[in-house]
Amino acid sequence: MTVRLAIVAASFNPEVTDRMVARAVARAKELGATVEVVRVPGTFEIPLALRRLLARKDVDAGVAIGALIQGLTDHDDLLAHSVAKALLDLQIRTGKPIGLGITGPGMSHKVAMRRIGNAARAVEAAIAMSRASKGRRNRRSPG
Repeated sequence: MTVRLAIVAASFNPEVTDRMVARAVARAKELGATVEVVRVPGTFEIPLALRRLLARKDVDAGVAIGALIQGLTDHDDLLAHSVAKALLDLQIRTGKPIGLGITGPGMSHKVAMRRIGNAARAVEAAIAMSRASKGRRNRRSPG
């Protein structure tokens, strides 16, 4: 069964997130999913964009992609916790899976580059959960 996947990726830290998006799209296509990519300014904006996409009937699952690189403040930590909570809540509200491909907090640019593969793993999780959910709906007996 084909999964229709929406990938929302932060544009911030493009040297990392652009590679993450490329890996995510490649993996989704390998797994037979159709893909729509939406770019947003930063990680903070991902939940709102995903909410709008997951409300559509032609989207089965989502993936959030971002790279929270540590700076001089704890801003990356604040974002990581807030966005993860918003995505979890959104997943539960919509009943549609969201793969978490946001790396960080507390990582350096060098570490972020080593973790770009997390985007492909987020795609794998979203597609697996979507297929499992569709399978359960198709196996239900009437009445």
